[in-house]
This record gives sequence, structure tokens and C-alpha cells, in this order.
Amino acid sequence: MTSIEQQQEIGIPAAGVKGRFSIFNLPGGWFLAIAAVAIGSMYLEVLPPGLIGSLIIMIVLGELLGWIGDHTPIIKSFLGGGAIIAIFGSAYLTYAGLIPESTVTGISDFMQGGDFLNFYIAALITGSILGMNKKVLTQAGLKYAFPLLAGVVGAIVLAAVIGLLVGFSIQDSVLVMTLPIMGGGLGAGAVPMAQLYSELLGNEPSYYMSMLIPALALGNVFAIIFAAALHQVGKKFPSLTGNGQLIKGFTYEEKKFTPDVAKMGIGLLAAVTFYMLGQLLGEIIPIHPYAIMILLVAFAKIVNVLPAIVEEGASQWFQFVAKNFTLALLIGVGVVYTDLEAVLSALSFQYIAVVMAVVLGAILGAAFVGKLVGFYPIEAAITAGLCMANMGGTGDVAVLSAARRMELMPFAQISSRLGGALIILIAGLLVNVFL
Repeated sequence: MTSIEQQQEIGIPAAGVKGRFSIFNLPGGWFLAIAAVAIGSMYLEVLPPGLIGSLIIMIVLGELLGWIGDHTPIIKSFLGGGAIIAIFGSAYLTYAGLIPESTVTGISDFMQGGDFLNFYIAALITGSILGMNKKVLTQAGLKYAFPLLAGVVGAIVLAAVIGLLVGFSIQDSVLVMTLPIMGGGLGAGAVPMAQLYSELLGNEPSYYMSMLIPALALGNVFAIIFAAALHQVGKKFPSLTGNGQLIKGFTYEEKKFTPDVAKMGIGLLAAVTFYMLGQLLGEIIPIHPYAIMILLVAFAKIVNVLPAIVEEGASQWFQFVAKNFTLALLIGVGVVYTDLEAVLSALSFQYIAVVMAVVLGAILGAAFVGKLVGFYPIEAAITAGLCMANMGGTGDVAVLSAARRMELMPFAQISSRLGGALIILIAGLLVNVFL
């Protein structure tokens, strides 16, 4: 990450001399020289295909845009800082044709065909769970369903009320806007939801996709903005937040570690192994592979079956990936997954009001019930609320980055994956109600 604050909050001290201009822990002049090579290669269209060309331009653009976002007043405090500028800055560059088509294709291939998003999330899930205090994991996991369901109910109720006030029917407010926003992203939410609506209501799936995607994209924007706002609320009202810890009244010291490249290699191997186990079991179990992976890693942590060196290695690998690749990944999110035209086409006052109500309802429901079951309200609102209201895995990264709470990724993924499956079930039931 670009900012010293973000680096310290994920447990890695910032390098460099305090007060000097630096980006990516490099003296600013050196980083800008590297950026000139990468950007010059991009516009000359000589970036090599695959990992090298895609990764260097994603890191350079991510760190540049992230630095701008982290040093721009208002944006850095209330709009998500570097995270939101990296996503929507790169989305605009793509929309305006300012990134060559060959680079867009290369980044798309790297993100999708190269599986960079899954590589990143596998590291975060494995490292953050194995690096957790076991008591926290067992206490939080059993109670997590309550704020999750409360967030969904809060979103539906508030969106229906605001929708009626601004002229939308309850059916449009709930089916067309609320459920896709709360549905776990495009692949896990909007796509199967459009197919479901097509089967039950008629019309082609593409017809419903054209209505669902703007709601999903705009909801993701508000989720990121509200995540940054909750970070600021936590600073003003410390009693509402655990600063990345979910359970109220339970504190513990994070283990200090000395970075060890050999242990990081073990952590890399552990992350991809758990990811592959999730994929393999996903072929025979009707649950999303990420959900299976979370359960496997959590089980391994709870029963204490893994050697300490594996747990420490996974935690160190998570720290390395989060520190060095987050903004690069957000460039991929902006270029590949953020349809700026769809977002802009949805910007009517009434539409924005209902989408904002969905996200706000999710926050309020999750925070209120989370507090009742012993969670910190802000962490409950971020994980069980906002991570249901964003665009799945990519949205989880953006929301947690804006909230400065990347260590909550396991709970974010529970919301996106298990919560997304729950929304598909709710959609099937509610469609029958509105028939």
C-alpha cells in the first residue's frame, strides 16, 4: 500500500526516511523513473504479454493513483483514499481510451486467465485465518450469521421504504436493486440471479443483466465510500470499533515476527494448496469453492493440525501480498470489472437514493445486531453489511482497503460467498411473492 498508515496497520513498518517524498517505499525520483519506463512501454505497446508486462503497469499505476488518493484532502479522509482512486481512476482511463487496448487485454488476461484475483484472495484468506487468535475465530464464527441476516433485512426494509417515497415499486426496489447489490458480485450473484428471473418472470437473462449491473456497480461505489466513512467514525468514537478485531471485549497482542523468505515460501504453498482443495471439493459439494476453502482453513486452525511454521509462513505471506499487491490488484478491478458507463447511466436522483438506502440499511442492520451478539458495531457493519453490499471478491478488497481493515478478509469472504448463496435463495422466494 502507498500510505505509511496503511502499511503499519497491516503489521509491516514503512521503509524510507520520514518526511521525504516516497512511493512504494522507494525514493520518489527512483519510482518515477521506473514509472516512466513502464508507462512509456505501455504507450509504445511493447509491454510483454503475461505476468511481467501486466504486473509492472498495474503496480506503477496503482501506486501512482493510490498516492494521489492518499494525499488528496476529502478523498483521503471520506471517499476511500487510494483504493477508490485506483479503481475509478483506472476505470476512467479505460473508459476514455487512455489505456491502449493491448494493455487492457493484457491486464484482463492476467486477472482472469492468469487468476491473479484468486491468487491474491487465497493468500489473504489463508494467512488471515491461520494468523488469527483461535479463540477469536471460534467465538466469532458461531455468531456471525446473526448480523449477516440482519444486514440483509435492514437493506430490504430501508430500500423498500425509500423506494416508495421516490416513486419506485417495492418489486423494483427489492428485486432489481437490493438483491443484486447484496448478492455476492457478478459471477456469484447477478449472473445466476438474472437466469433465475428469466426462468420465473420471462424475458432473456441479458434483459435482467442490463438492470442488475448498474445497481451492483453503484452499490459497490457506496460500499467503498461508507467503508472509508466508518473508518473515520471509529477514530471519533473509539468505543464503537475494535480496529480490526471483530469481537467486543476480547483483545490480544499480535505476534511480532521477523520477515523470513523461506517461511513466506511455505505460506505461498499453503495458500495455493488450500485454494486447490476448495476447487476440488467444489466439484462434488454444491458450495462455492471459496466458502469451502474458508471452512477448511478455519477447521485446520481450530483443531490445531498444522505445524507452527505453516501458520507463521501463511501469515507472513499474507502480509507481503497485502502490502505489495493491493493497489496493483485494484487497478485490475478498475480496468476489468468496473463498467463506468453502467455506473454513469444509473445516476438519477431516485436510483441513487434507493441504492444508498440498500447500503445504509445493510450497515445499520449488521451494526445493531452485531452489537447485540457481542461484536464491535463498526467491524460488524463492514463485514456483515458492506461486504454483502459490494461486488464480491473484488469489492471485498476495495472495501477493506478503504476501511483500513484487511485483516477482516475471512469474514468478508463469508459474506460474499455464503451470503451470496443466501441471496439467491431469498431471490427465488421473493420472486414468487411478487408474481
